[in-house]
Amino acid sequence: MELGIIGLGKMGFNMAERLRLAGHKVVGFDFNKEATAKLTTTGALGVNSIEELVKSLPAPRAIWIMVPAGDPVDETIAQLEPLMEQGDTIIDGGNSNYKNTQRRHDEVKAKGFHFVDCGTSGGVWGLKEGYSLMIGGDQEPVERLTPIFQALAPSPTEGWGHVGPSGAGHFVKMVHNGIEYGMMQAFAEGFSIMQAKEPLHLDLTQIAHIWQKGSVVRSWLLDLTAGALDKNPTLDGLEAWVPDSGEGRWTVTEAIDLNISAPVITESLIRRLRSREENNFTDRMISIMRGAFGGHDVKKS
Repeated sequence: MELGIIGLGKMGFNMAERLRLAGHKVVGFDFNKEATAKLTTTGALGVNSIEELVKSLPAPRAIWIMVPAGDPVDETIAQLEPLMEQGDTIIDGGNSNYKNTQRRHDEVKAKGFHFVDCGTSGGVWGLKEGYSLMIGGDQEPVERLTPIFQALAPSPTEGWGHVGPSGAGHFVKMVHNGIEYGMMQAFAEGFSIMQAKEPLHLDLTQIAHIWQKGSVVRSWLLDLTAGALDKNPTLDGLEAWVPDSGEGRWTVTEAIDLNISAPVITESLIRRLRSREENNFTDRMISIMRGAFGGHDVKKS
């Protein structure tokens, strides 16, 4: 089967390579010409424009876009639509908000095209381990694209599935990332507690490896944590600044709208926001209040 990919960042490039190794023809485009040229050296076809990409694929075409959520997705669709034929399919494999996905699906379908959303997890490890694919959209294009999903997944029968109508794939991926926030926060807090218990001289790297076998907290996330600690056990050179790409915020918003209590995910998001505040005003306000009502010492810079 043939697939076009727009967006050859690390994830898009690795997806193209996994598909090529599985015997599928891949045509790729990126505005970064070096990324496009690199794809060609692997044996896939790198092209220099979206128009050339569309022309290089037989109808009905399937074009997977891996661009940042928001306006870049709409802009890419706008460039594709005049070049495509009825029955072609656009797949959004990025982290789009599911509400935008539902809107795009309706707009694209009204013009005679298909639109499939595919929440994609696996990061830089997907080439080796396979990708977890959470797919939303109409039945017909999803069924037709099954060989692509099977090739990208860890196996043809595991790690992927058609989870519901348009928007369902991105909704599930949004919640997946919200859960990830909570798991990461719990590990980070636990290791921080152990690191602070200086009299016990705990070796965090050793403990991470112990937990990898037999422990109820063993997980791929722990495996990656242990590997990172092997390389940098004292976290030298790192700043306490943690970004978020949006899915955690959207998950918290949905929880509020649905009257679902989600304190762990919510607090994990708040902690990420807090990490970006240098000498933050909130903590200084608490300090001055403690000094005012209790006469506690106020630490001054």
